[in-house]
Amino acid sequence: MEQWTQGKKVEDGQPISKSPIMRVVDFLFDVLQQIALGGAFFVVFYIYIAQPNMIRGSSMLPTFNDKEYILTDKITYKLRHPQRGEVVILQSPANADIDFIKRVVGLPGDSVSISSGKVYLNGKQLSEPYISVYTPVFPGGFLKEGDQISIPQGSYFVLGDNRPGSSDSREYGPIPFEHIIGRVVFRYFPIERAGFITAPVFAGN
Repeated sequence: MEQWTQGKKVEDGQPISKSPIMRVVDFLFDVLQQIALGGAFFVVFYIYIAQPNMIRGSSMLPTFNDKEYILTDKITYKLRHPQRGEVVILQSPANADIDFIKRVVGLPGDSVSISSGKVYLNGKQLSEPYISVYTPVFPGGFLKEGDQISIPQGSYFVLGDNRPGSSDSREYGPIPFEHIIGRVVFRYFPIERAGFITAPVFAGN
């Protein structure tokens, strides 16, 4: 089939010849388009689905080491509440721009106390195979030696695994659910320690 355009004969199906400059422009446009799509996907993934984090400090030894890389799931807690034993990323109570990594020990309605370096949950000593040190209380902190506190609805009692070197609910009290960013689900660096993070089963869970 043939067409006539402005007095010139054009055959359908024949490719239009483009100059080298136009081909370069088209190539760059395609590349930019792919970068934009990839960037948009990353932003959506980071904000709503999961985010990478790097461990800074020693508050979660021996479970997590300094400068290890983890992945935080941000969907689970939109579907259910945190459970005992899960490791979470949360906003620092003192500075929302700083994130902490801690372990959920007490749920809303639970009672928690610390006596002689041991944690008691609802009147029973908590078995914690993931820690290698005792659990002290800090002078001037929220939780005093031997005192029993009840966790308010909508809040969680969190502790670092390295108890002498962790700033946590012993110091600033239970954490509101709104401050919890997500659940730590995977460690991806270093490679030799890579794997999924599972929560221990607490007695009475």
